Amino acid sequence: MKKSLVLLLSCVAFITITHAQNVDRTSFIKDSIDVYVNRALTNWRIPGVAVCIVKDNKVVLMRGYGIKELGLPDKVDENTLFMIGSNTKAFTATAIAMLQEQKKLSLDDDVTKYLPWFKLESKPATELLTVRDLLCHRLGFKTFQGDFTFYNSDLSRVQVMERLAQMKATYPFRTKWGYTNSAFLTAGEIVAKVSGKPWEAYLRDNIFSPLGMYNTLALTTEMPKSLNRTVPHTLIDERLSAIPYGQLDNMAPAMSISSSVNDMSKWVLALLNNGKVGARQVIPEAAIMATRQAQDIVGPVHHLNGENNFELYGLGWFLQDYGGHRIVMHDGGVSGYVSSVTLVPQDNLGIIILTNTDENSFFEALRWEIMDAYFKLPFHNYSQAYLTAYKNNAGAQQKVLKKLRDSVALNLMPAQPVANYTGKYHNELYGDMTITNGTNNDLEARFEHHPKMFAKLQPLGGNRFFATFSDPIYGRSVIPFTFQNGRITGVKIKVADFVEADPYDFKKIN
Repeated sequence: MKKSLVLLLSCVAFITITHAQNVDRTSFIKDSIDVYVNRALTNWRIPGVAVCIVKDNKVVLMRGYGIKELGLPDKVDENTLFMIGSNTKAFTATAIAMLQEQKKLSLDDDVTKYLPWFKLESKPATELLTVRDLLCHRLGFKTFQGDFTFYNSDLSRVQVMERLAQMKATYPFRTKWGYTNSAFLTAGEIVAKVSGKPWEAYLRDNIFSPLGMYNTLALTTEMPKSLNRTVPHTLIDERLSAIPYGQLDNMAPAMSISSSVNDMSKWVLALLNNGKVGARQVIPEAAIMATRQAQDIVGPVHHLNGENNFELYGLGWFLQDYGGHRIVMHDGGVSGYVSSVTLVPQDNLGIIILTNTDENSFFEALRWEIMDAYFKLPFHNYSQAYLTAYKNNAGAQQKVLKKLRDSVALNLMPAQPVANYTGKYHNELYGDMTITNGTNNDLEARFEHHPKMFAKLQPLGGNRFFATFSDPIYGRSVIPFTFQNGRITGVKIKVADFVEADPYDFKKIN
């Protein structure tokens, strides 16, 4: 998933820069990339980065930079694990395509053929929904819809899928692309149903082990047990801090894999070599090709170099043209991590970039810088361009937060006695939330399916409160209470866009 929406459409840049001086592009990878990356570690405040470039069936660069955890000396190397977030999706889509090649399913089979109990809110959509639909984000949901309920929650995989029947589609079925993590979870459960193995076991036995990805972990619960692993980081009040690992195994087929650039190089080399490792066919070529067939239009793309194109989506991959080259790529973001995997099949080029803070767009900038070097395009210093835009956006956000903190400092009284706001609230999709008295006129909200998280609610005057979530991934927001005839009837809870864009209406039930 997401911080500041860097994960979903991260390949899209809506800013324009002046072309920098043309330089000898052939020397960037060999002579300049170390300086470029190390400068970015400082400028972006990134603890650690791992980078791998493969070209013409060979690894031409594989390096770790920086440290695994802020304040500790352990350095990142080529075998250090990072969570790769939504780069998990390509593994899930490939697994489904492999099963199709084994004649165990078809991408055009109905989902209910394998999960007869599965339902969407719309009966016609339920009846028409295919396995292919799950893998290309066209169920009718808005991007990240439902993820506040599902992400890092204590709901089981089955409970997440059952709740899709309660989630009202934003768009008519198959009419618009909307990035849906829970759809990939459902696809992963079909892998389990068809293969007779849990999704994580199928990947281990049929992809990880045959490719030699022996350090790669399918589940987030495995990450703390690894000796060579990074720690996730984010900004808390403008200070970079280590944070707990996301507990994402209930959504595993969408986002839970942890890997290193060494292991990921084996995945990328196989994909660029039509599924072969040496003479051994590990992944059927037809399965790889199936994942790269365009299924949906995502939208227009405006590149920093002035190119304007359209972005498409295949099965677990974004697809676009760039500089006359067809690009197959995906980004990944979960709590404290963002990453990028890029394939340029016609050039036999692959790029892997892993970082252990979710507050950076450097992983995007470096991807384009490397591609431009190979495509003999002018140098643009993308890192600086992205950083300028990032700082401008962060500055604007800090001004908004300062105004809200200043309002809190005025000790404005809420419109009603604090006790009137306390009680139990309910949302049909999410479940229950309980609001209790805090200190002074503050309130505290606790959430049924996020038992380790709470939100501190500070009055802004009237029926508005400033919410600060204990888990920084969920951000800070203004939440308004609703009332009727002087009685509190509900509240709108808004979390960070990185998790879900739309607010949740909770109704007061006692």
